[in-house]
Amino acid sequence: MTSQPGILAIWNDVKPGREADFETWFQSEHLAERLAVPGFQFGRRHEAISGAPRFFVFYVTDGPEVLTSEPYCDRVDNPTPMTRMIMSEVFLNMNRTVCRRVARRGGPRGAYAVTVRFNNSPDEAKATRVLDALVKDPAVASAELWIADDAGGQPMSAEEKLRGGDKKIKACLIVDTLRQAEAEAVGADMATEFPGAEVGVFRVLCQLGHGMGA
Repeated sequence: MTSQPGILAIWNDVKPGREADFETWFQSEHLAERLAVPGFQFGRRHEAISGAPRFFVFYVTDGPEVLTSEPYCDRVDNPTPMTRMIMSEVFLNMNRTVCRRVARRGGPRGAYAVTVRFNNSPDEAKATRVLDALVKDPAVASAELWIADDAGGQPMSAEEKLRGGDKKIKACLIVDTLRQAEAEAVGADMATEFPGAEVGVFRVLCQLGHGMGA
């Protein structure tokens, strides 16, 4: 196992009028199903206050290799009937990337999150300096830097085929805050600090994990 946790980072929209199907699937089946895969520690779901896509989910795993392991690949290559329906009929604008968490600052997780998505490789040293500065503010609970770790040559899973293919990122900086106003202020600062990145501000909807602060 790598010493750096794995991150599965996902942003997506939902077909208008199918929100109830999406909620039922995620709450009653999907989140618990993913956390049952060996090596998955924690998952958290968000909805956008500003920015797009509308929904953001991330999972923390023991290492990036969990996300190419046999148990996980078996799961995504054999979707349940409900998952098959959601993937083919409900998901829109899917952005999904396997990452490794290269830096984490602060302690608790917050009620709001700012994501800074990089479509080109960022300056990691600068991003880490930004993390160090952010967590000095008591309004910021914690901050992390994720770098893409997609294994080259991995075949497209059955789930991804149903979605029609996914977009990818190169990296993401995520900042947790205690309150919405603070998240919006951080989001505005990050848009100025990283003008080429895509910034979203989200509220937390739910989370589940074997270690809730993973």
